[in-house]
Amino acid sequence: MNSQKTTAKSVFSKIKDSDILFLVIALIVLCVIMSLTSQVFLSERNIMNMLRQVSLTAVCGFGLTMVILLGEIDLSVGSQQAIAGLCSVVTLNATGSIALAVLAALAAGAGVGALNGFLVAKGKMNSLIVTLGTMTIWRGVAMVTTDAVSIQAAYPDFQTLGTGYVGPIPNGVIIMAILFVAIWYILRHTTFGRYIYAIGGNQEASKLAGLPVDRMRITVYIISGVLTMLAGVLLASRMSSAQPSAGDGFEMTVIAAIILGGVSLNGGIGGIGGAFIGMLILGVLENGLTLLDVSSFWQNIARGIVIILAVYLDEVRKARLAKKIVQEQKDHLKKEGIAA
Repeated sequence: MNSQKTTAKSVFSKIKDSDILFLVIALIVLCVIMSLTSQVFLSERNIMNMLRQVSLTAVCGFGLTMVILLGEIDLSVGSQQAIAGLCSVVTLNATGSIALAVLAALAAGAGVGALNGFLVAKGKMNSLIVTLGTMTIWRGVAMVTTDAVSIQAAYPDFQTLGTGYVGPIPNGVIIMAILFVAIWYILRHTTFGRYIYAIGGNQEASKLAGLPVDRMRITVYIISGVLTMLAGVLLASRMSSAQPSAGDGFEMTVIAAIILGGVSLNGGIGGIGGAFIGMLILGVLENGLTLLDVSSFWQNIARGIVIILAVYLDEVRKARLAKKIVQEQKDHLKKEGIAA
């Protein structure tokens, strides 16, 4: 009987401490509120539009989640989206090939990611400062190259990448689902994923253990760059043009969603599931505010509040974890004392 009570208490404790459960409840409550305030919210058309919009955040965010889990950051993802649109549309207009347009953008993403990773890993530079610099550089490149004017895609078929459907499901949502499963598997069931958590948890200990810390940094930044550029191609496809201002401020939205989803800014804690729910929460909030005809200026204020809330929750989680570790150490010492 006592063992059953202990088991039930253990299960309840795990549920109570589950960030995922809290996030799911928050998402459900937010959906209920939005459905009560707008009759359009639960319509099939709006749900698909909302998921299509979330897919842009998620495709980029999945790669950035890996970067943050590694204990690093990338502020250049918004500017990279502008470069993605530029590379894909210019290549498309020059060659007439959608495949080459996509490949050009992905190759650029690998190059940008490799540069960020190299500067952080080999240059021993702070990732916040490095990516703040590259964020400014890529935005400047996009503006200078286009004279701050959008470039229209000359081939209408390009637009089907971002706006097309497979059956009733938007292309972007399918890509998002495939990437979610792939990255979830990598993080949870591969040596590569375990290395990410180990390095994010303690980089110095990982080095002493012989883990390829620098190589992992460069590789993860390359993955993030490729996925960010893919999101940028989908965005350019939806607009049928390359916009030099595309992705402006996007980096803060993605980072806020990831941190809101339980991924620690210090690295090593969190997962792709929680990060994705954080992206859904932010997507539902933005969609609901748009349906309620809330001004974009007020939406910016709401995003700022979410960013502050996300950082606050991260601090709460870290404090809770520290308290738990201290308590476990006390319990261990107490048992040792009894045993002695």
